[in-house]
Parts: sequence; structure tokens; C-alpha cells
Amino acid sequence: MLDRFQLPRIKNIARLTRTELARPRASAGARVVCIASGKGGTGKSIMATNLAVLRARRGERVLLVDFDAGLANAHLLLGLAPTHDLGHVMQGEVSAIEALVEGPHGLHMVSGGVGRQALVNPTRRELDRLFRALRPLEDEFDLIVIDHGAGMGYGTIAHLAATSTMLLVTSHEVTALSDAYALYKRSHALNPHIRVGFVANRSPDERVATDGWERFRSAAQRFLGHAPEFVGWVPADPAVAHSVQLRVPVSLSAPDSESARAIHEIASWSPIDHARTPSSFYERARRALRG
Repeated sequence: MLDRFQLPRIKNIARLTRTELARPRASAGARVVCIASGKGGTGKSIMATNLAVLRARRGERVLLVDFDAGLANAHLLLGLAPTHDLGHVMQGEVSAIEALVEGPHGLHMVSGGVGRQALVNPTRRELDRLFRALRPLEDEFDLIVIDHGAGMGYGTIAHLAATSTMLLVTSHEVTALSDAYALYKRSHALNPHIRVGFVANRSPDERVATDGWERFRSAAQRFLGHAPEFVGWVPADPAVAHSVQLRVPVSLSAPDSESARAIHEIASWSPIDHARTPSSFYERARRALRG
């Protein structure tokens, strides 16, 4: 359970052999963007998969890590059927390299697994072993997109303590905004230098999205003295539901739809281009575990 890990004690811490991954890199160390949400049902995984696809289509070497503990669905949204997942990596059954599966436009992903109890409540030692196993992948990709489960599980907290950049995906509903605020507050307390972008998803129209953002921003400024950056909003769009049924990201299945155009703009958020931590992301996450 979370209390056994003493979350308040976490400190504020600011070669693949496959030929298809052999292209030269411009610089060492991947940029890392965490996609998080206060609650389930906000469309966070849809945002993560489409963002990963769009950045890969630009020619970037993209790794998508589905860190939704035991309830992963990113592979379904991408139409993939991985043989291995994070659970296998954590338990030492395969290497992180062996767990990779290739998706659209050459992106690679590691699945979070479905129904694997070991991923639901991992111990600090198990997470440390997993982070250590994932560390070599940082040197082989330009961008790592981490799709987190809803809420504030211990793995999510360790990631947010380590990252430089997060996209906070929420909806206009009061409960979603409240949970997103709690996650934003906690992440900023752990990591004061984190860059957070706010995305209003599944909004019926721009006015509703803007009203939800203004409520969030006002509360954050009043009680915390700071607020995230408004990145954009995505309309509720039947094209998204259709893309889920097709198991093809909406940015590919319906690129001219309103939702796809909106996600394309969000994928161009400039902090993604600079989301590199001063030292290894996974080493920072491991230090957070030891905090």
C-alpha cells in the first residue's frame, strides 16, 4: 500500500542491437514527457498514444512506456499484441530490449501488462529493479512518452519527482478537475521545477473547456501561487471512439477530424522539444525511491 512507502519522504530531485534502432542520435539521453491524470476516463492513454505516433511521424525515435499498473491499454489503441510487458522486465524474465514492440511510424513501446498483480502494488525494490532495467533505453531514443495510470500511485510519484515535463490531461467535470489539481499540487511539491501543461480533453465546446481551465488556474494561483500552462483542448469527437474500435490512433484513422487536429497542436507543445533532465531520468527516479 502507498503508506508503507512514506511518500512525503521522497526528495525533490530535480545498446540496442536491433538494426531498426541503429540510426545515429543527435545527442545523448532521451527527453521524457509524463502523461498523467487525476482520475480515470479522461482519455489520457488516447492522448499518449497519439502524441507518440505524431512525434514518431516527424522522424523522432520514440518510446512509449505504458505504466498503467496492470491495466494497460495503449497496445490495444495501437493495434499491437506484445509478447512481453513491464511485469516480465521487472521480474527479470526478459530485458527491456526484448519487451519492445514496434508500432506505427516506427515508434516502439513497452506494454504495462493486463491483470498482472505484481504491477499493481510493486515494492520499492521491485520498482528499483524495473527502473534499472529500463535505464539503457534512454540512450537509444529521442523521446520517451510515459503513460501513467490515473491517480498517484507510487510509481507515478517517483516518475514525477524525476521528470522535467508533464502533460496533465483532464476533463471539464468537477471531479476530474479536483483530482487533477491534487496531482498537480503533489507533483509540484515534489519537483518545483517541473513544467506542466494542462490539456482539457473531451470538451463539448471551447467555452466549456475554457471555463474548466479558468477554474483550475484560479484555484492553483490562489492556493499554490502558480499554475500550469494551458496547452489546448480536445473536443468530444465520435472519430475518437471509432479509432478505438479500429485500434488505430485517431491522428492516423481520421487526421482531418477536429480531435486529431487538436491533438496535433498539443503534440507541438514546445517544452516537449526540451524535456531533458540534467541527468538520467531513471537514475533520478531510483533516487526518488530511496528518498
